Amino acid sequence: MTTLTEILRDFRARLAAGGVEDPAAEARILVGGLLKLERTDFITRGDMQIGAEDAQRLANAVARRLGGEPPYRILGHRAFHGLELELSEGTLEPRPDTEILVDTVLELLKGRQSEPLRLLDLGTGTGAICLALLSQLPNARGLGVDLSEDALATARRNAAANGLGNRFEAQASNWFEAICGTFDVIVSNPPYIRSDVIPTLDREVREFDPLLALDGGEDGLAAYRVIASGASAFLNEDGFVAVETGFDQRHAVRAIFEEKGFVEAVSRQDYGRNDRVQVFRSRI
Repeated sequence: MTTLTEILRDFRARLAAGGVEDPAAEARILVGGLLKLERTDFITRGDMQIGAEDAQRLANAVARRLGGEPPYRILGHRAFHGLELELSEGTLEPRPDTEILVDTVLELLKGRQSEPLRLLDLGTGTGAICLALLSQLPNARGLGVDLSEDALATARRNAAANGLGNRFEAQASNWFEAICGTFDVIVSNPPYIRSDVIPTLDREVREFDPLLALDGGEDGLAAYRVIASGASAFLNEDGFVAVETGFDQRHAVRAIFEEKGFVEAVSRQDYGRNDRVQVFRSRI
């Protein structure tokens, strides 16, 4: 038998020795996530005894982390904008910077929260963006599309688990190809990394996030061209498109949308002060 404090200290040391950048935080994430502990438990329950079965599960998790697997992949879920989301092989792990996209959309919809809005999430993955918006827009309905059947199944489970299954639909589609109807908001965190950069990404991204959600083509802008070309036909009169972009892509993405009759209405930076979110409205 060992205590919570002892096992946390041991795991922190092992992660540090393995080169993990923030071993203390990741030890708490793994131990807390697997044992379903609150943050305060590490202070108030440090003498809690850890049984052999749990100790083995924790040891296996640390071994996986030292093998390069990200902590939330090991846990199989991650919090996003107040929701707990399941991860799977076909889904991108939602990052905190993407919450800025959600916040930006909600800011633009201020005063319209009670309206029966229709949302379209292109490349929905876990459903993170669409589900976070639905959780704050009680009369809205959302459609999440993806090419990955694994992602679609995961998004449906996440919708159900968060009490949003009756207002969320997941559909297989290559961008707009299988979509019908019009929407008040189109959102997307599309693949935007250049193909030649993929092999240079950190191991935990390169090996554990799906290539479909990363590879944006030769210049990283392929998805934005598709979205800009097709969005007008699916937007309501006062609708808008909100996209996440790479840190150095703002001007290129703006030019792509402007060529298709849009104007940049809003831009936002991420927590590192990099350009990250752009919102476009029709110029007409």
